[in-house]
Amino acid sequence: MKTTVLSLKNISKIFETEELETHALKAVSLNINKGDYISISGPSGCGKSTLLSIMGLLDTATSGEYFIEGSNVSELSLDQAAEVRNAKIGFIFQSFNLIDELSVFDNVALPLRYHSDKPSSVAIKERVTQCLEKVGLSHRVSHKPNQLSGGQQQRVAIARALVANPAILLVDEPTGNLDSKSGDQIMELLEQLNKSGTTICMVTHDPRYADMATSKVQLLDGSVLQARLSQIAV
Repeated sequence: MKTTVLSLKNISKIFETEELETHALKAVSLNINKGDYISISGPSGCGKSTLLSIMGLLDTATSGEYFIEGSNVSELSLDQAAEVRNAKIGFIFQSFNLIDELSVFDNVALPLRYHSDKPSSVAIKERVTQCLEKVGLSHRVSHKPNQLSGGQQQRVAIARALVANPAILLVDEPTGNLDSKSGDQIMELLEQLNKSGTTICMVTHDPRYADMATSKVQLLDGSVLQARLSQIAV
């Protein structure tokens, strides 16, 4: 029996100003099981980034319910959301979001230093080393991000996302700042990670990369237009 990692039930998001009401998401429902690799695609403005922000507890829905590993996280305080986010979710962004002043090691170690379990220095070193080996960058441990290529920086970001052993990786346009060769290498790495058991949900505008996922969701105007995934309710 499959284990559900993440479940969205009738999630809607409305952005309001004095003059305008924008329905960014309209009753989106989605289940992601352990080991899934899901791509979310669609035209610009369709709601992809809004959906990923809600899934990552960076934003809240206007209505609907959201569960992570069976726990309702729809109405957490900011501090509670931050704690769950750090423990359960690994992020990979288009812009890498590395800290230039820190070494590769310290960038990857950051989530562990803020983790509620407070791992020892020895445990942190062991886990960071493991994750850098997974992405093929253990030889760059002392370098700064500005000493690396774009593809290498994204690999560091992937190692950082993995280091706290999250329930799911949320990936936002991971190849957007990379040339095609580096982009292909990053996508191959994500595919390898999924085959080894990592659960991934990725937003991409590139149909070729979307097709690399084992399940695909297409959004249009905030609604699920098409889904090749048996557990999605539309």
